[in-house]
Amino acid sequence: MNRILTYQVYPSIPKSLSFLEILSRNLWWCWKPHAIELFRRIDPRVWEDSGRNPIVLLANVSQKRLEDLSADDSFLAHMNVVKERFGKRVAYSVDWSQTPYGQQNAIAYFSMEFGLHESIRMFAGGLGILAGDHLKAASNMSLPLVGVGLLYRYGYFRQLLNQDGWQQEKYPETEIYHLPLERVRDAQGNEISISVSGPDGEIRAMVWRIHVGRIPLFLLDTNLPENPPEIREITARLYVAEPKIRLAQEILLGIGGMRALAAMDIFPKVCHMNEGHCAFSALEHLARLMSRHKLDLRTALEIIPRITVFTTHTPVAAGHDAFPAELVRPYLLPFAEHLGTNVQNILSWGLADGHDADEDMFSMFALGIRMSEYCNGVSRLHGGTARKMWAHLWPGLPENEVPISHVTNGIHVSTWISPEISLLFERHLGPEWYMSSRKPENIGRIDEIYDEELWRAHEMSRTHLIRYVRKMMIRQYEQRNAPRTVVSGIESVLDQDILTIAFARRFATYKRAHLLLKDPDRLAALISSETRPVQFVFAGKAHPRDEKGKELIQQLIRFIREPRFRNRIVFVEDYDMCLARHMVQGADIWLNTPRRPYEACGTSGMKAAANGVLNMSIMDGWWCEGYAPDRGWKIGNGEEYEDHAYQDSIESQALYNVLENDVIPCFYEEKSGEIPTRWIKMMKASMKMAMGEFCSLRMVGEYERRFYAPIAERFQELTENNAREARELVLQKERFEKHWKNIRVGLPAQEIRGPYRVGDSFAVSVLIHTGELHPQELDAELYYGHMRCVDSLEAIGTVPMSVAEDRGNGDYLYLCTVPCKRSGRYGFTVRVTPRGDDFSKFSPGLIAWS
Repeated sequence: MNRILTYQVYPSIPKSLSFLEILSRNLWWCWKPHAIELFRRIDPRVWEDSGRNPIVLLANVSQKRLEDLSADDSFLAHMNVVKERFGKRVAYSVDWSQTPYGQQNAIAYFSMEFGLHESIRMFAGGLGILAGDHLKAASNMSLPLVGVGLLYRYGYFRQLLNQDGWQQEKYPETEIYHLPLERVRDAQGNEISISVSGPDGEIRAMVWRIHVGRIPLFLLDTNLPENPPEIREITARLYVAEPKIRLAQEILLGIGGMRALAAMDIFPKVCHMNEGHCAFSALEHLARLMSRHKLDLRTALEIIPRITVFTTHTPVAAGHDAFPAELVRPYLLPFAEHLGTNVQNILSWGLADGHDADEDMFSMFALGIRMSEYCNGVSRLHGGTARKMWAHLWPGLPENEVPISHVTNGIHVSTWISPEISLLFERHLGPEWYMSSRKPENIGRIDEIYDEELWRAHEMSRTHLIRYVRKMMIRQYEQRNAPRTVVSGIESVLDQDILTIAFARRFATYKRAHLLLKDPDRLAALISSETRPVQFVFAGKAHPRDEKGKELIQQLIRFIREPRFRNRIVFVEDYDMCLARHMVQGADIWLNTPRRPYEACGTSGMKAAANGVLNMSIMDGWWCEGYAPDRGWKIGNGEEYEDHAYQDSIESQALYNVLENDVIPCFYEEKSGEIPTRWIKMMKASMKMAMGEFCSLRMVGEYERRFYAPIAERFQELTENNAREARELVLQKERFEKHWKNIRVGLPAQEIRGPYRVGDSFAVSVLIHTGELHPQELDAELYYGHMRCVDSLEAIGTVPMSVAEDRGNGDYLYLCTVPCKRSGRYGFTVRVTPRGDDFSKFSPGLIAWS
C-alpha cells in the first residue's frame, strides 16, 4: 500500500491530571520511586501488562478510572508531591554564561546504545546501561550535556530457549508511538533531518528527542519512506554483524550525529565518545570547526584532540571495530575536499600500525585515540590493560606512560536501588539521599539503620525476586507448551528463606558461567544441605553470532534439568533491566567469575552492592578497587594464567572453598535473635562503598573535574584571537617534526659512585645536543625505576633536569639531583620530550632516549 496518511489518537486526560502526560514523556520518572508508584497505583495490572510504560498505561486505562482519579484527593496529593519534585529537579533554568561552558549544550555525549528503561529497547548490555546512567547523573548534576545516539526499529533481540536449551533470537518491532519521543523541529517549526553521503546514495535520517530528566537525548532514524530499503535497514537493529551495515551505523552516529547538532544550532565545546563506534564524530567536528572558525586543517587538528574525550570499554583487541579501508574510503571522499587533504591521509588516522591504507584495516579505536587527548579505560585494571594493548601506537614510550588513564565506572543508584532500601535511605539519609555520594558524612548514616530494619527490607527484596522469577519461568514454559504438571512444578522453585546467589552476565566464554558446574557432586551437596542450603539464579544472553556462548547456556540448561538441581538452580530467559533490578536487589550474593583481565569493569556488582548484596568475585574489573574483607569475598588473588583449562580448574576449586568456608557460614550465623549480624555489618559496608566510590555522580563528577570543565576553558583559549594559540602550536609541531632527528642524548654520568644509603642523594649530568631546537622548547628528564633485567626498568618516576651550561653549537649540559628514598636495585636513563600539554608531550615519534 502506498500513500498512507497517518493520525494518532491520544487519551483524554482530565485537566486536573494533565501533569501525568508531562511526566510520562520525561524519563525522570523511571528513577524516582514516588513517580513510579504514582503510575502503578493508577492500575497495577495494566501497569505490569504495559511493560511499566506510562504512555501505554495511560492509553489503556479506562476513561472511568481516569475520571475517578481526577477527583481522588489522595491520588492528587501524591501527584502534587511528584510535580513539586519534578519542578525542583527538572523544570528550571540555569545561566551558563558565567561558567566555563558558556552555553546550554556545551557537552555532546555520543554512544551507540543507551540503556534507560526496559520499555525503551535501545541497548544490548553494560555499555548502554552505563551510557544511560551517565545521562541520568548529568541530569542530577545539572550539567549542560546532550546525548547523541541511534533509534533502532527492532533494537536488540529478545531471547527464547528451545526445548533443547538452545538460544533463539526474536526481533519484535518497536512501536515508536509508545515511546516518549518527539520530532525535533527548527525555529520555524520544520522537522529537522540530516543526510550523509554513502556509497549507495544519500543516507537520510530524521532526528528524535527523548527527555532524560534535564538532559535531551537526540536519536537518528533512517526509517523514512523516501529512503530505499537498504538505507532504512541501517537503524533497524543494534550491533548487526554485516560490516557494511555496521560501518554505515557508525558513520551515521558520528558524522550524522554532529550534523544533527549543527542543524539545531548546537556546537559543543566538549565531545565525549563512548567507545570507538563514535569516532567518526571527530571528522565532522573537524570540518565544522574549520568552517566556523576559518581554520586550516593542521590548526584544527591541534584543537580537536584537545576538546575530545574518548572512553574505551573493551579489554580485548579483537573486540574493537575495524573495517576494510576500501569499505571506509567512499565515506571519506567528501571529507577530502572539505578538509583540504586526500583520502589516504584521512585513512592513515585510523590505521593501527601505520601500514599502507590499501592493505590494512581501519581501526575505530586508532581513529578515536588519535583524535582525543583525553582517553580513559573504565577501571584501574582496565586502564593498565588498555595501555599494554595499545602501547605500539606510541613507539619508544614506556608502557606505564601511554596516555590512557582510567575513570572507574559508576552506577546511577536511584535507578537500581530497591523500593525498600530507598525508603530506609529517605528516612536515615534525608529526602535527597541520592545526591549524598557527594556528602561522605551522609553515607556514614547508613550505619545508623537498625539491623532488623535493613534485614527485613532485604528479605522483602529477596521475596520479590523469587516471585518474579517464578512468574517469568511460568511464562517461558507456557510459551513452549510445557505440560501442566511441569508448569505447576515451576510455581514452587526456589525458597524465599535461603541463601540466594545470582549470576547475570552476557554469556561469553571469558565470563565463565560454567565455573560453578565443574564439580557437580560438590554443588549438589551445597544446595541439598538440610541446615545451610544454597540456591542459584542465572540469566544472560549470548551474542547471536557467538556459538560458544550459546553452548554455555545450553550446557547450563541441561545441567539444571537434572532432578537433584531442578528446584535450586534456575535460568531465567530474556535478561533485561527489569529482571536485572530484581536480581541486584533481591540476591544475597552477586557472583562474578570472569577470566582476568577480560572484565573491563562489571558494573552489575556495584548495583548489587548498593542494595546490600555482597559480592563474591574474581579480582578483575572494578572489584580490584572495591574489594575489602568486610565488604565481600574474592576468588583467588588476581592471578593471570596462560593455560585457561588449568586456570578454570584452580579457580573453580577456589570458588567452592570460599562458598563452603566463608560465605555460607557467615550467612547462617545468627548471633542476635534471628538475624545474621556479621552479614548485616558487611551489607552496610558494601552499601557505603557503592554509594561513595562507585556511583555515577562520582564518575560523572570525575569526568567533569578532569575533562569537561578544563576542556571548556581550553576551547576558549584555543579559538580566541583567530585561534592564535592553536596556530602557534602548529608552528611548534612543525619545528619538532623538522628538527627532532637532530636531537642526541649522551650517556648520563653520576657525580659520586655508590653505594648509597636511604636519605642520600647524588647528582647526575648529561650532555644533550638539541640542534635547532632550544632548551625552553624541551623537557629533559631522568627516568628511573627498579631493575627488572639488564635492559629494562620497572618505572617509578622522573626527575626534571635543568640546563647547567651552554657549551655552544646546540650542546647543553643538563643536571639534576636524584634522592634515594627506598632501598633496592635501581637503574636510570635520560630522555627528552617536547614541552607542552600531554598531547604535545606524548606525540608519537617525538621522544629521544640516552
